[in-house]
Amino acid sequence: MYISEIGWNFMGDMELAKKMILKSKESGATLVKFQYWQEKYLKKGAWDEDGRREIYTSAQLNEEKIHLIKSFSEEINIPCFFSVFNKQDAKFINNLKFKRIKIPSHEIANLDLIKYCFESFEEVYLSAGASTEKEIEKIADLTQKIKIKNLTVMHCVSCYPCEMENVNLPRLISLKKYFPNFTLGLSDHSQSTIVPAIAAAFGVEVIEKHFTTDHNLPGRDNKFALLPEEFRLMVQNHKQALLALKDKGFDYQKCESDTVNNYRGRWNNIS
Repeated sequence: MYISEIGWNFMGDMELAKKMILKSKESGATLVKFQYWQEKYLKKGAWDEDGRREIYTSAQLNEEKIHLIKSFSEEINIPCFFSVFNKQDAKFINNLKFKRIKIPSHEIANLDLIKYCFESFEEVYLSAGASTEKEIEKIADLTQKIKIKNLTVMHCVSCYPCEMENVNLPRLISLKKYFPNFTLGLSDHSQSTIVPAIAAAFGVEVIEKHFTTDHNLPGRDNKFALLPEEFRLMVQNHKQALLALKDKGFDYQKCESDTVNNYRGRWNNIS
């Protein structure tokens, strides 16, 4: 599964949002994701000094825009869903009858939100970036108390972009130990198209990458997001890796029969 994280890269321009959805599908994405928030709930912070609050306001979705995104996504047959940052926004998305939800790394310690999503949505995607092992343990314990069938736990490094030396794919081994019965994913902020292919060796089935149609668009995420041709290459690399990782057993394969039957013993051994 390949998630195109459009997020807020469309900057509130709904025609651009539709273009990004279409380009995502053409590039091999199987899901597209946006971010839903209400600016009125945003606390005061550095974003008030650097202009990000204005960007958050302009990219904020309302019910009408969400319906437009959903309608267009359904029209071209690629499901859409949303990240949320608090419980009230998760309730809003749930009331609109979406079955999928994403909990971003920013909210990894927000157990109230996580519990609500576990109880209310059919599919939950949880990014595990910027977290401690104790925080992950708490969520693993929560999965034992709440019957959740369809959970994807996604390794993530919350740097924008993430440099290659910080990708830390071996952490996936530990995540699998904490969540042995759930799907393993990768929310990758590197600018590489190879990292997801390597992650396949750790059992990663779901890949999420930020997506853009132009690196010159406003906003931080547009700068490191993959362009359509890069996203397409990333999908191809991951699919090739999955094929190469298929366990064919120890003995020789059918494709080697010609070698075994016709090439063994072709040469005389002279003592």
